[in-house]
Amino acid sequence: MGSWPAFSAPASTAASASNAASSRTCVEVELPWGGPEPERGKRTFPLALTTTYGNALRANIFNDEVWKPTLAVAGVIPMREEGQRWKASRKDGFHVLRHTFASVILEAGESVVTLARWLGHSSPTITLDHYAHLMPEAGGKGRAAVDALLGVVPEYVPDDIASV
Repeated sequence: MGSWPAFSAPASTAASASNAASSRTCVEVELPWGGPEPERGKRTFPLALTTTYGNALRANIFNDEVWKPTLAVAGVIPMREEGQRWKASRKDGFHVLRHTFASVILEAGESVVTLARWLGHSSPTITLDHYAHLMPEAGGKGRAAVDALLGVVPEYVPDDIASV
C-alpha cells in the first residue's frame, strides 16, 4: 500500500483529495505506459480506486457497471433492457470527464504544457493534437500584438497584454 502522490491542484480539489486520503491508502499497481503497444513499458502508479482484489479498474467494466447505470438513474441516458448491452454511445463513457476537464482547463487559459503534464501525456504535442480546437483566443494575442506594433487599435486586446 502506498500513499497519495503529490500533485498541483486547485485548493478545492486538494482539500477533497486530502479528505479522501485520510480514509484510504493507495494501492501500487503496475500499468502499461507510453509508446505503441509492442514497445509499451510498464510503470507503477498509486491508485486510490481499485477492484476488491487491489487491481486497476478496467474502464469498460467501470463504464458498464457503475458509470452508465448512474447516468441512466439520473435520466441522462436510457436504462438498458435486462440482458442487453448499453445503447449509449462512447461519448457517454467515463472518459468524457477527462475531455471535459481538459477543455475547462484550456478555456481558463492554462498552458498546454501544464495540461499535458496533468493528463500524463508524454508530450504537449499529444495534448495539442487532441485539444487545440478548444483553445480560446486562438490567434487573438498574436493579432493584437501585430496591430499594436503597427499602431492599429485592435478590436480585442487580451488582458495579459493590454498593459504592454
